Amino acid sequence: MLFMVDAHWYQFAPMNPLWHALLGFAIGVLGFISIIGNGMVIYIFCSTKSLRTPSNLLVVNLAFSDFLMMFTMAPPMVVNCYNETWVFGPFMCEIYALCGSLFGCISIWTMVMIALDRYNVIVKGLSAAPMTTKTAMMRIVVVWVLSLGWTLPPLFGWNRYVPEGNMTACGTDYLTKSWNSRSYIVIYGFFVYFLPLLLIIYAYFFIVQAVSAHEKTMRDQAKKMNVASLRSSDAANTSTEHKLAKVALMTISLWFMAWTPYLIINFSGVFETATISPLFTIWGSLFAKANAVYNPIVYAISHPKYKMALQKKFPSLSCAAAGDDAASMASGQTTVTEEKAPSA
Repeated sequence: MLFMVDAHWYQFAPMNPLWHALLGFAIGVLGFISIIGNGMVIYIFCSTKSLRTPSNLLVVNLAFSDFLMMFTMAPPMVVNCYNETWVFGPFMCEIYALCGSLFGCISIWTMVMIALDRYNVIVKGLSAAPMTTKTAMMRIVVVWVLSLGWTLPPLFGWNRYVPEGNMTACGTDYLTKSWNSRSYIVIYGFFVYFLPLLLIIYAYFFIVQAVSAHEKTMRDQAKKMNVASLRSSDAANTSTEHKLAKVALMTISLWFMAWTPYLIINFSGVFETATISPLFTIWGSLFAKANAVYNPIVYAISHPKYKMALQKKFPSLSCAAAGDDAASMASGQTTVTEEKAPSA
C-alpha cells in the first residue's frame, strides 16, 4: 500500500488506537441502522400500492443508493478500524473509494431530480407535464450513467483513489500537486456539489415563493368570504404536496451537511489552505457515511403515507399514532387534482 500513501501523512504520529475504536464502533452502528432503515424504505415503498407512484421511484432510488453505500463501505471500514490500518490491499482500496464516490453522487443527483419534481408539481401546477413511470425511470438511468461518468476516471489516470490519512478508508487523491490530479477535484466538486446545490436552491426558492403566494391568496379569499378557512379536499392535497416538498428539502439539507466536511478536506488539500491531519479526515468519513442514516428517519417522521404503511407493516416502529396518520392521508402522486390548489 505504500506507493499509494502520500508523503504528507508521514509527518504525523500514528493515531491513538482509541480513535480507531470509536470510529469503528460509530461506523458499525451507523451501518446497521442504515442497512435496516433503507431496506425498510425500499420494502415499504415497493410493497405498498398507494406508494408505487412515478415520483416515489426517485425515493426508492435514493434509498437503494444509501443502502448500497453502507452495505459496501461500513463492514470493511469496521474491520480496518479494529486493525488500525487498511488490510484489504490496493485494488479493494480503489473499489471501496469508487463505491463511496459513486453512491454519494447518485444520492445527490437523485435529490436534484426529487427537487425538480416538487418544482414541477407545486410551481408549474396545471401547466406541468405529470411525471410518468417512463420519465422517472429515464431520470434514474441518467443519474446512474452520469454518476459512473464522474467516478470512474480515477481508475484510469485522472486523479486516483488512495488511502485516507486515518488509513482505514479510501477516497480521492487531494494531495498530489499535479494539475491532472487537482483539476479532477475542482471539476468534480463543481458538477457533484456546487451545481446540484444551485439547482436545488433554484427549485426551492420558487417552491417557497409559490406556496407563500398560494397561502396569501387563500387567506385573502377567506377574508372576503368572511370565513375562517377555505380548506377543502383539494387544499388538503395541496398541503400534502407541501409536506412532501418539506421532506425532500430536509433530506437534501442533511445531505449537504454530511458531504460538506469532505468537500472542505478535499479543497483544503488542493488549494493548500489548511494542514490536514489524519484525525481531521475521520470527520469527513463519519459525516459522509452518516448521510445514509438520515433518509429513512426523515421519511419515518415526515412522509404522510409512508408513516401509514409503517404503522401497518411494522407497528412497533411507527413514529405516530394511527389516528394521526389517518388524519394526514396523503398522496405522493403527481396528478392534476393535486395541482389545482397550487395553481390557483
